[in-house]
Amino acid sequence: MSEQNETPILSRLRPAEGSVRGKRRKGRGPGSGLGKTAGHGQKGQKARSPGNFSKLGFEGGQTPLFRRVPKRGFHNPFTKKVGTVNVKDLGRFDAGTTVDEAALREAGLIKRKVDMIKILGDGELDKALTVRVHAASATATQKIEKAGGTVELVGTTAS
Repeated sequence: MSEQNETPILSRLRPAEGSVRGKRRKGRGPGSGLGKTAGHGQKGQKARSPGNFSKLGFEGGQTPLFRRVPKRGFHNPFTKKVGTVNVKDLGRFDAGTTVDEAALREAGLIKRKVDMIKILGDGELDKALTVRVHAASATATQKIEKAGGTVELVGTTAS
């Protein structure tokens, strides 16, 4: 049986001919092309033994840009992104439907990544819906219940 038809065995796998180059050995004489200064050129900071000094933002001792420019503002790491939907937008759902995050995303009312969804009370509703969200304003809850629906709060609640 020829070697090409055999199933490959891990111990026999080799890279294709000419696809792997040998390691470049610097500083091994003028014939190598990388002798004497080993590709570092002549004297200077970049030729010294620890190698190329590259501290992020370092400008050779000059005060770096991030220290020259004034700092402004504050980023709160604990903030929650709240997606809001008004009562009038719930009118597009059929009566008796359960409106949850998946349904709101499918309808295009919530597009971005949010931590919680809150229903706000703008507009009117004339259908009985079961609304499952993280939070709802008092007026929104009142309008949904007036139309014969219910509001179920899921997960953490924040008004």
